[in-house]
Amino acid sequence: MRFPGYGSDAVTVREVGEFGVIARINAGRKQGPGVLLGPGDDAAVVAAPDERFVVTTDMLVQDRHFRLDWSSGHDIGRKAIAQNAADVVAMGATPSAFVVSFGCPPETPIDFVTDLADGMWAEAERAGASIAGGDVVSAPLLVISVTAFGDPAGREPILKSGARPGDIVAVAGLLGWSGAGFALLHGGVEPEHFRCVDTSRFADVIAVHKVPQPPYEEVLTLPDTIRITALTDVSDGLLADVGHIAESSGVAVDLDSAALRDPVLEVIADAVGANALDWILTGGEDHAFAATFTDAVDLPAGWVRIGRVTEGSGVTVDGIARNGLTGWESFA
Repeated sequence: MRFPGYGSDAVTVREVGEFGVIARINAGRKQGPGVLLGPGDDAAVVAAPDERFVVTTDMLVQDRHFRLDWSSGHDIGRKAIAQNAADVVAMGATPSAFVVSFGCPPETPIDFVTDLADGMWAEAERAGASIAGGDVVSAPLLVISVTAFGDPAGREPILKSGARPGDIVAVAGLLGWSGAGFALLHGGVEPEHFRCVDTSRFADVIAVHKVPQPPYEEVLTLPDTIRITALTDVSDGLLADVGHIAESSGVAVDLDSAALRDPVLEVIADAVGANALDWILTGGEDHAFAATFTDAVDLPAGWVRIGRVTEGSGVTVDGIARNGLTGWESFA
């Protein structure tokens, strides 16, 4: 297995050993208030201030969820934490702790593992949490499994089932940028056309594909006077994830394509022979937040109105149902 950027003489995890790896990735780390006991014992102790916590887990597999020729260890580490932290925040909870299991081949450079851990810690701290512990094993390729814990802080979880007809649909964060970044990295939709594209012009978009930027604060700092009736992390694609809200709530959602337009994505779509709206609706891995608000609310800064909840079922765009896949499907 090749690790771009690391020479053939790089010190490997085989040479360092399991406990050497664990010691190295934990050295100098400072636990946050959500972790009462961190690495070093048989298990961690995680705080549950209101006698409960939100918990979620997610997994990344090499060449399915990330590629070593595209992403650094730091990028991959941040992505692994971000997609879990976003799920916790999508329940209205504040991330408090993460537990990470990591599998890698024995020839993996130890510096790569350190970069990966640094990325995980950077994103965990951005989310206001820390990494409480985990496991390291030998595996034929890189596999990362993260379990995230969150503190509801005395609030009821925000579910997907609370949307009601008349609610506003709004989004915080970038939609479609991850899909566009993937297209740029992959070589576009029309290779002959793509050869003329200067991808350096779109470095910011490519960066969003490598490292999602969930806008945690847009959810966690909402004043109590603003009530979200339903909330989800947009990870599989806007159509798919808003569709989960519609199904869980027993309502229909109509999205406004004009409100979803993104001039940056339209320039890239023209360059690579794609449709910008397709990225926005079905691209996946955006890790933005889609929510429904009562109609009376003035949307806070950072949130953009993109549609409305109505009677019925399913999701339409400008009143029209779209055919085909609505987003990411693990077994497609």
